[in-house]
Amino acid sequence: MKNKKLKEFLNKTLKEFLNKNKTCRDGYLFASNLTLEKFLNKCQRGDWILWLFAKMNPRSIKELTLAKGHCANTVRHLMTDDESLKAVDTAIAFGEGRATRQELEEAANDAQAINSYTARCADEAAHAAASWADGPDYAASWAAEAYTDNDAEKENQKQTADICRKYLPIEIWDQSKL
Repeated sequence: MKNKKLKEFLNKTLKEFLNKNKTCRDGYLFASNLTLEKFLNKCQRGDWILWLFAKMNPRSIKELTLAKGHCANTVRHLMTDDESLKAVDTAIAFGEGRATRQELEEAANDAQAINSYTARCADEAAHAAASWADGPDYAASWAAEAYTDNDAEKENQKQTADICRKYLPIEIWDQSKL
């Protein structure tokens, strides 16, 4: 009996959870018939993984912030001000337990979006990585948006998905919410 319940749990799709949490249409169409494990293996969008992790693990702030920081770091070369760089570094440090929540909030408040659209997107990714107020997926989605070339944007989405798989492995997800 115990093995049967475990098997049912592991084979449960994300459909009901996504309905309850009002996911975006594209995300729903992609993930609704997948189990969490299949979703994590197949998803090529870091913003979707970050969003789902935040919904399922609202108390896992350090893990989420670490992943967001590394996603924003993918466009570090496009950031135009020291405050944005500091926001990314502080987000990563917070996720690793080397910075306080106050330091993280200060870094997020100091990060500014300036100059060109590309730079603004990169700087927004940095701000989102360190911010509590922004949606959890913004760090990855702004990072991808920083690229005006569609192929580069898709490549960044894949890169941030890999980052999320590294820093948010299935073992730390609260699957009891499914």
